[in-house]
Amino acid sequence: MHRTWSRYSVWRLGWISGVLGIVLLVGGCAGSGVKFESKVGVINAQRLLNETNAGKRAKDILASFSKNRQALMESEERELRRMEEDFARQASVLSPTAKREREEQFRRRMQEYQQKAAELNREVQEKQKDVLEGFRDKVEAVVAKVAKSLSVQVVVDKSKGGATIYHEEGLDISNQVIEAFNREYP
Repeated sequence: MHRTWSRYSVWRLGWISGVLGIVLLVGGCAGSGVKFESKVGVINAQRLLNETNAGKRAKDILASFSKNRQALMESEERELRRMEEDFARQASVLSPTAKREREEQFRRRMQEYQQKAAELNREVQEKQKDVLEGFRDKVEAVVAKVAKSLSVQVVVDKSKGGATIYHEEGLDISNQVIEAFNREYP
């Protein structure tokens, strides 16, 4: 029977070989008396956003930007409602041609509104991405400094949706990071 090797089979074989190699390496090192120790810390990134001065500013910037865009959309909505109400009041006295023109005009304005809403939504998302990426860069730098000062080798996120399922409370370095962050970015 002829067997064809799929990419998945080759990848799986390579992965299994890699895992076996690591197990043998660690087992060999453990047998030779070499000991691996690491210190892990956890942070709550959501707390950093909520409790640092820079995080609060980032949230304020985003809220202001979103509020401004929302006001623009509400103005457009009021204009569309006004057009619709005017048309409803005048529909009985308009000629069929005038009705069609008004309906077409309203349809075009509605399409413009929908396009503008999509564009403003994109702007808000881009602004959010830019602001949060800038904040995240600062967080990474401060976390690295705090981790080094505490001799922590790995820091994982424990906030909702983060990678950490369980940790001992003593591993949480969020308070130290918040203090250092507020010192560095007052």
